[in-house]
Amino acid sequence: MKLINKGVGGNLTVFADFTPKVEHKLKKQLIIAIDGPSGAGKSTLSKALAARAGYLNIDTGAMYRSVALLAQRAGIDSKNEQALAELCRGLQIEFVREQGQERVLVNGEDVSQAIRTPEVSLLTAKVAACPSVREALVGLQRRLGESGGVVLEGRDIGTVVFPQAEVKFFLSASAEERGRRRFAELQAKGLRVDLQQTIKEVEERDRADEAREHAPLRRAEDAIVIDSTRLTIEEVLVEMLRIIQERQPRIVGK
Repeated sequence: MKLINKGVGGNLTVFADFTPKVEHKLKKQLIIAIDGPSGAGKSTLSKALAARAGYLNIDTGAMYRSVALLAQRAGIDSKNEQALAELCRGLQIEFVREQGQERVLVNGEDVSQAIRTPEVSLLTAKVAACPSVREALVGLQRRLGESGGVVLEGRDIGTVVFPQAEVKFFLSASAEERGRRRFAELQAKGLRVDLQQTIKEVEERDRADEAREHAPLRRAEDAIVIDSTRLTIEEVLVEMLRIIQERQPRIVGK
C-alpha cells in the first residue's frame, strides 16, 4: 500500500509504504479507533491489528512526539503556541513499514528511538495541549483515515478525531503495570532508568492528559474497554479481532 497526503496547507506530509500479510479479511474498510493512557499497549496492538487486517496503521502518538522532539531540540517553550504552529507548518513526517518493522522519519531523519525517551514523553503531553498543534495534526489524521481501512491509536481518536469510527476500543491498565512495561522497554534500549521514577512519570502523564483543556483523555461512551493489566498482547489482540468480526454483519448492513 502506498499513501501520500499533503495534509494541512500542503506542508505536512505523512507517507506509508508497506504490504502487510492479510490474515483476517474484513468485509468493509472500517475506521478502528484505539484510545487509552500511556503504556496501555496501544502502539503495539494497533500495529498488530493493522497487520492482521491488512489495514494502514496511523500512530498519532508518534506524530505528537515528533513535534515535541523538534521543539526540544530547537529550545521552543511548550507554551509558545506561535513557535509551535510555525514548527508544524514546516514539518514532514513519514511512516515507513519494511519487513514487518515500522519506522518514523521526521524531515528525512529516523527518529523512531529518539521520540521514545522519558524526556520527550513528558514534553509530548504539554505540546499536545497546544491548540495549533492539535489542529494541524488532527486535520491530517482525518484526511488519512476518512476512506477507512485504518487503525488509529491515541488519546482522543474516538472522541475528537473520528467520533464516527465504526469500532472503538479503550485500552487500560494500572499505572504500576504501565510503569513496569515502560521501565522494561527503556532498559531493553540500554537506558539507565529507575522503576519508581518511571511509574511516577506515567502517573504525571496521565494527569496532564486528563487535565488538558483541548481534547483531554477520556473514554468515548460507545468504546469497548479492555483492561490489559493481566493480559498478554496476543490475548488482547485475539479479543479485539473477535469483537470486530462479531460486529461486522451489523456494520456492513448499515
